[in-house]
Amino acid sequence: MEFARIKLAGRDHKELEDICSQIKDIAKKLGTSVRGPMPLPTRRLKIPVLKTPCGDGTGHGNATWDRWEMRIHRRVIDVGSNERVMRQITRISFPEDIKINIEMRTDNRPE
Repeated sequence: MEFARIKLAGRDHKELEDICSQIKDIAKKLGTSVRGPMPLPTRRLKIPVLKTPCGDGTGHGNATWDRWEMRIHRRVIDVGSNERVMRQITRISFPEDIKINIEMRTDNRPE
């Protein structure tokens, strides 16, 4: 059986959940199988930055740092490969900060 593996990544987990629910609704409405959304581990990007541009810190002999963090949330959905379903999924308007990757796969498990 062929299916499409859809990988979504973005900074806002609420937007990801909205997109996932839209994909699930399309697949259920057209009668194909759906697995997911399966959450993948959240990637944390941490960046320590000096508060002052000269590098001296606050003047007390120790440098003060800001610690910035950006979280990348990821989800995976497996949808049965149907031409109508894939056409409807590609018509969904995705926000700019959400990355999507769709790859076609075959399921080699015996039934």
